[in-house]
Amino acid sequence: MHVLIVEDDLPLADSIAQAMRAQGWRVDLSTRGEPVAASLQQDEYDVLVLDIGLPGIDGLETLRRVRAQGSVLPVLLLTARDTVEDRVLGLETGADDYLVKPFALDELLARLRALVRRHDVRQGETMVLSALRFDASARRAMVGDRPVHLSARECVVLNYLMLKTGRIVSREQLAGLVPGWDAATSDNALELLVSRLRAKIEPAGVRLRTVRGLGYTLELASPE
Repeated sequence: MHVLIVEDDLPLADSIAQAMRAQGWRVDLSTRGEPVAASLQQDEYDVLVLDIGLPGIDGLETLRRVRAQGSVLPVLLLTARDTVEDRVLGLETGADDYLVKPFALDELLARLRALVRRHDVRQGETMVLSALRFDASARRAMVGDRPVHLSARECVVLNYLMLKTGRIVSREQLAGLVPGWDAATSDNALELLVSRLRAKIEPAGVRLRTVRGLGYTLELASPE
């Protein structure tokens, strides 16, 4: 397993790295968030361990930039912030898991193994909802036996919505995933993308519903 650790507390980063290397994992270290997005494009990692309290841009902004370039790499946040609000913010920004300092190294390693297992399963499977089938690795959608052409941005949005089937996904979450978009992207641009995707997939018996003030949810269409 290849891990990128972003942590400015060097003694802590070194202890984490030693524990991982003892497992036979490859480990790279960074003390700042600015280089992370470029590093993920230059090298292949299995998981990102990201501290929130970094100098320069913090871990949350680093995570936003990672998701903005379309990366679905599993991310575990490390932080001393332990309120419910902090955990919710981290997860809604795009983290897959959250571990509060101080923590046990064995728990960190176990959580990372679980994240990578879940990610590998999701990446390798074809997701199905009614007559809609989506192969995330091939970026291919089918409505019944008919292939559906999707843009790169539509693929990213559909993949995330299918992973979250039946749950509300916020506009900010989706905009943060779309390559080339950021927090300044207008609601109209996102609504246009969703509208186009809706027209392509709803003949499959699914419903891409707008939840006013909250976001979107993908679900089975109600029988008429």
